[in-house]
Amino acid sequence: MDDSATSTQQTPPEAIVHGGDLDAISRRYPDAPRPWIDLSTGINPVPYPVPPIPPASWQRLPAASEERALRATATARYGVDAPEQIVAAPGTQALLQILPRLRPCSTVTVLAPTYEEHARCWRGGGHHVSLTDDVGRLADADVAVVVNPNNPTGRLLARETLVSLAATLRRRDGLLIVDEAFIDLYPANASLATDLPPATIVLRSFGKVYGLAGVRLGFAISAEDIAQQLREQLGPWAVSGAALAIGMAALADEAWLHQTRARLVKDCARIDGLLSKAGCVAIGGTPLFRLVASTGATDIAERLARRGIHVRRFPAQPNWLRFGLPGDEAAWQRLTQALGDAG
Repeated sequence: MDDSATSTQQTPPEAIVHGGDLDAISRRYPDAPRPWIDLSTGINPVPYPVPPIPPASWQRLPAASEERALRATATARYGVDAPEQIVAAPGTQALLQILPRLRPCSTVTVLAPTYEEHARCWRGGGHHVSLTDDVGRLADADVAVVVNPNNPTGRLLARETLVSLAATLRRRDGLLIVDEAFIDLYPANASLATDLPPATIVLRSFGKVYGLAGVRLGFAISAEDIAQQLREQLGPWAVSGAALAIGMAALADEAWLHQTRARLVKDCARIDGLLSKAGCVAIGGTPLFRLVASTGATDIAERLARRGIHVRRFPAQPNWLRFGLPGDEAAWQRLTQALGDAG
């Protein structure tokens, strides 16, 4: 999902802040050096190399066979039982907007702090939404929402915990939604998609690990009847021909994903060292971002912004900063110098 987080207190939609807001940060710091280094998101800074797109992908409506081929590729990549369980969408955000339409007015509990759009979308759909940091409270809801691994904390709930929660919700005709936007870089058995529990919808992002957020591609994985409802809500030609072609190529490329995992291990170790030297304490993260705490977080973020480096701040947790990873050596050097100056 796109990057934002909230405290366990409910936040008005207008107060939601997302990462990647370069227009806003550029206006605030007009004298900062260009180009900006955007470390405010959890998007892979070294993207999948986009293959040549057939001209027909731009010139005609996507064929149903192409959409089925993408779902078949995603089935293999995610370890899902059947393509009929997979829904392709123009980004998981589009699915978040649709999910509240699948249920009558319900009590919805979101495990927080986390990506704020989940609560916003359910609340906007007329549901009764509460936020909690207590996993046990999720079982009392009609709909439970978990981001796993979590953004921004990196908290990873055990598969057994989620399977048990899904079973409890199913007995009450409830629903579990698990947003696995950052799980591609974890062992396959961390995902619920490989053996989907009943009464569960799993969301998978494409843009995060493949570094191609602009493609706008994401997936829902669920029982076939729920998947069909989601497709009907999305309507025909929901995913562009170009996104279908890029998605099929990337999801089939296991070698690239393996190499990316190895590179990110080294990059995370490198940024952890830089942040530690700058007086930041690691409190969470995933292979695509690090969450740190510092009493000087506001000052660090200001100093970095004046040097054209954008990191994610959290109004509700002013001592937190989230750092994405630099994409090339020039960016690493700028960050190293800026953190040294900020230390």
